[in-house]
Amino acid sequence: MAVGSYNYTIWPFSSQLGLRPQRRRSSPTATPCCCSPQASLSPVVNSTLSEIKSSGVIACLRAQSAELAMEAACAALRGGISVLEIVMSTPGVFEVLQQLVKDHPTKTLGVGTVLNAKDAKSAVNAGAKFLMSPAMVKDILDDAQGSEALYIPGVMTPTEILSAHGAGAKIVKVYPVSMLDLIGDYIAQGASSVVLSDAIFEKEAMDHRRFNLIHQLSQLAVLRVNEAVQRLEFEFPVAYDFSVANRLLFDDRVAISYEYHPTPLHVQKY
Repeated sequence: MAVGSYNYTIWPFSSQLGLRPQRRRSSPTATPCCCSPQASLSPVVNSTLSEIKSSGVIACLRAQSAELAMEAACAALRGGISVLEIVMSTPGVFEVLQQLVKDHPTKTLGVGTVLNAKDAKSAVNAGAKFLMSPAMVKDILDDAQGSEALYIPGVMTPTEILSAHGAGAKIVKVYPVSMLDLIGDYIAQGASSVVLSDAIFEKEAMDHRRFNLIHQLSQLAVLRVNEAVQRLEFEFPVAYDFSVANRLLFDDRVAISYEYHPTPLHVQKY
């Protein structure tokens, strides 16, 4: 099946449905505002949510071999990436994940494009702290409720977002979004994190094993997020926790940014 290679934004759910922004303390380690009280989450899942919030960037890796995946992942992690997703189509994805967990125990590592409960369980057994899907898979969501892994379903429309919210998802992946230059705009609109694929694991760099370039692109992504956060803290000394209406892309400005800045389609075989 051929699908597009996109970048994404990660949006947390608020426990309130009002339109008025709710103030929160400005803190780089503040946990996302979710639909369920944080106390109901396991410490591991709560920590994963916090790391996603504080990192601002999730690097999404797909590779043609396990060896290439290992080297590219290590280059990104050395470049400052703290949250990394490995796509299921990567050969030996679970073995790669296990080795990365062993070598980088402080990083938040997960598996993407998980389509069924069996693969989800295998990913968790390999050490995944989070799971991503291109759409909401109810079996995965149900199993994740009692596991130590955070499940992040993919959504595109307000209907899909609210369906995920109603089913118990703590956070969703909204796609597609624009490229690296607009990271700050999405963070400013309330996104917890931006998922970057080709913007970090650039095709030519992967094809020619230019791991120094991947390292540099990772550093650039982290820099852009830090700049966006610092700009927000300067403009809003008491940071705002955006309302659900803004977080769920009902705000016209966000909708326009999606409409007029589409991500170019790069066909990948899964």
